[in-house]
Amino acid sequence: MPAAPPTGDRRQYRLISADSHVNEPPGLWAERVPARFRDRAPRIERFDEGDAWVLEGVEDPINFGMNACAGLEPSEQRGWARFEDLRRGGHDPAARLEEMDRDHVDAEILYPTPRLSQGINANRDDEFHLACVQAYNDWIADYVGYAPDRFGGLAWLPNCGVEHAVAEIDRVLARPGMRGVLIGCYPNGTLRPTPDDDKVWARVVEAGVPVSIHVSLSRTMPAAHRAKLPGYGRFYDAPNRLIDLVFSGVFDRFPELEFMIAEVDCGWVPYVKEQIDNNFHRLDPVSQFGLAAPPSEYIERHFHFGYMTDTFGIHNRHAVGVERILWSSDYPHVSADWPLSWRTIQASFSGVPRTERELILAGNARRLYGFGR
Repeated sequence: MPAAPPTGDRRQYRLISADSHVNEPPGLWAERVPARFRDRAPRIERFDEGDAWVLEGVEDPINFGMNACAGLEPSEQRGWARFEDLRRGGHDPAARLEEMDRDHVDAEILYPTPRLSQGINANRDDEFHLACVQAYNDWIADYVGYAPDRFGGLAWLPNCGVEHAVAEIDRVLARPGMRGVLIGCYPNGTLRPTPDDDKVWARVVEAGVPVSIHVSLSRTMPAAHRAKLPGYGRFYDAPNRLIDLVFSGVFDRFPELEFMIAEVDCGWVPYVKEQIDNNFHRLDPVSQFGLAAPPSEYIERHFHFGYMTDTFGIHNRHAVGVERILWSSDYPHVSADWPLSWRTIQASFSGVPRTERELILAGNARRLYGFGR
């Protein structure tokens, strides 16, 4: 890593992206996993169309052009690209600060590349899975440690048993710039929360950080994009996670536990709260769910939602919860408006009072992730 920039006076935060991404460097895993796993480690290979990640158990090469095309002309945004042609900020923190400054973004929470992390989450060799997760965590901790007042790293939790997840929290979360944890499925290794996970939630609450879910939870291997419109309907999985977590009783056991669901927007949240409450009140007299409050109250107290473009959600922000909405750039992915994020923001915030605008654009992320402390 390059030498860190000097620290100055207390930073002012006007714009924080609660969901941005890295472009992992080709040698991340090969250089950091134990020697016995290096032949199996995720790697970039060259194809006629461009470069792509090759992962154990994943049939299709995972290309990354759309994960690094922000700011390009639409005609230049393609699925395939050469790694050396990407902007350096995806893997170089010094270059990333320059890219953020160009977009007037003061800080970012950084997530891994989705299909790449999905392939590691779905690998059923627990020892190999753990080694890959730890390699990423060591790399992202180095990255965000370069400028911890501007970067927020997330400790990616392994899903091969709660003891490993707790150990990983203890191993990396205290490093400079690490500000939360990320799950791809529940620490118990399934897509359902169980009482075993309580050991992890207790440690998270003790650390005072949120749990992040990026779009969805999954235990299936990724594949090449074949949908006519990839990325549409990113929120489809999120309501299921709200219901599972609320009805598991975890928030009665851990009233300070907070979740961030990134890249799902927020305009759908009022409708889901209404529907869940409606069914709850109809069925609770017989089913006796054992909740201390209607489900919507848990959602309003324990969940945050990251949006990129959701004018409807901003117009209905009070039904969502102004303190539960966090702006995200998604940089350097195709959904980003870099380097003109402020132009898009101003267009969608017409009529929004200044105090509410400041919460959504920076204040909520500052509180949730501890920027400025």
